[in-house]
Amino acid sequence: QVQLVESGGGLVQAGGSLRLGCAASGRSMSSYAMGWFRQAPGKDREFVASIRWSDEKVRYSNSVKGRFTLSRDIASNSGFLQMNNLKPEDTAIYYCAADTSGGGSFWSTVYDYWGQGTQVTVSS
Repeated sequence: QVQLVESGGGLVQAGGSLRLGCAASGRSMSSYAMGWFRQAPGKDREFVASIRWSDEKVRYSNSVKGRFTLSRDIASNSGFLQMNNLKPEDTAIYYCAADTSGGGSFWSTVYDYWGQGTQVTVSS
């Protein structure tokens, strides 16, 4: 079992920044991947970014590429999503998830464990 706890959400003005954290416990993420997804009201959950713990390979969706940076810290078994130049359309609940196959897919169905989510609201 892997427990995931997100932190760092909040309200920010357009153009601002937020840093989300996801702390994993129960098992080491060393052979897994961590993904971030978001869901806005009335919309489907969408892929944001993923990172493979083994080689730090990162994937981004086109909508956040160049603005968001995903990293991981082995010592704390945590992932961090730095979000810069935020836009109102980034408003959503953000979820982190663990992919025990280690691939870091953009498909949400691949992920086995999910956090409870953290709200990000960007005002215009």
